[in-house]
Amino acid sequence: MATAAAPEVSPSSHHARRRARMGRFLFILVGITLAMHIPVVLGVVELARRLGVATPWAVGVAWGGLGVGLFVGRIRAGMPDRRRGRAIVWLVDLPYFIHWCAAILTLIPAIVETLVLPLVQLARGEPVHLPVGAYLGTYVAGLAVSAYGVLVRRKWFHVVEREVRVTGLPQAFDGFRVAHLSDLHVGTHAPRARALRWSRAANERAPDLALVTGDLVTSGNAFDDDVADVIGALRAKHGVFSSMGNHDYFGEGEALAGKLRQRGVTVLRNEGVVLEKDGARLWLAAIDDVWTRRDDLGRAMAGRPEGVATVLMAHDPKSFDAAADAGANLVLSGHTHGGQVAVPLLARTLNLARFAYKYTLGFYRRGRATLYVNPGLGTTGPPFRLGVAPEVTILVLRAG
Repeated sequence: MATAAAPEVSPSSHHARRRARMGRFLFILVGITLAMHIPVVLGVVELARRLGVATPWAVGVAWGGLGVGLFVGRIRAGMPDRRRGRAIVWLVDLPYFIHWCAAILTLIPAIVETLVLPLVQLARGEPVHLPVGAYLGTYVAGLAVSAYGVLVRRKWFHVVEREVRVTGLPQAFDGFRVAHLSDLHVGTHAPRARALRWSRAANERAPDLALVTGDLVTSGNAFDDDVADVIGALRAKHGVFSSMGNHDYFGEGEALAGKLRQRGVTVLRNEGVVLEKDGARLWLAAIDDVWTRRDDLGRAMAGRPEGVATVLMAHDPKSFDAAADAGANLVLSGHTHGGQVAVPLLARTLNLARFAYKYTLGFYRRGRATLYVNPGLGTTGPPFRLGVAPEVTILVLRAG
């Protein structure tokens, strides 16, 4: 199963585009953070007033200023992601992100409260004033929900076994078990010890093939050895393969790929290999990252033997339509995290990724092709999940 290494394409231009995008993104995030702290500040002022503090406004403004300042510090600390003491993570990072997520959960209810409650006051003939008490209550409730999302939900992963019909799959591959992991984001908020539990959970299901569809780290190269250990710990009869995601190029992608290869992992980038079982063949391929424009679907499919069913790893599900048209039978993606935040029990249709992506979570069909969008295991942005469980997926291929 020898493969040809995919060359890096204009690394300096990729780095320049990445810096420009991240600069704009940070500017937008700081603006959002300022806006969502307004009702929080007013709520804290109300709390300080009820507690009899002599200068409630000073307390509220100080709380808001600290919230915005720490946000900028947390973002800079993660760009690139680098090793920090566990005390800093537990005493600064996680408490801060609980607050930040609570503030963003407060924003929309606060807007509704600001529009609705004054109308109620007018209808009752009461003096109209800002519903600062409601802001305070919403923020406190948000703290409780955010503590669950940061401290519990994002760490509590599921192992899910799903059958999938694959058009053109040879009978010899019927029942073939594929461990699919995605979006590990191994790093500060997904340490090696926790991520190794994902590998062990996959291994316990005795997969025939193990596939990891990108975003192995969050940014930088400080955790390359850790993620290589995690993926290198996967065991499967027909091998362990990985593709690359956009976050894997928020550092030196070639260095990361090299570490994986040293652990015996086959990294596919715009290329494929033939898997054989009892005389039957299956084409396994992967495209490189779409976000940094390294993807080349034509090259990934070029070596496919005539009439052989294809499993394609494509980190970003936006590639599915083109992949289906090119003849891929099963496409495995990640990238969206299932929105990372969704309405419980309605995660497939009501999640944050729906604002930006056509395919967000689970199975989709297009002609003879099937897509599976994995919800991922790690997080990006705030280390927070709600309504979307991290998942190690075992796909059982069925001829159909």
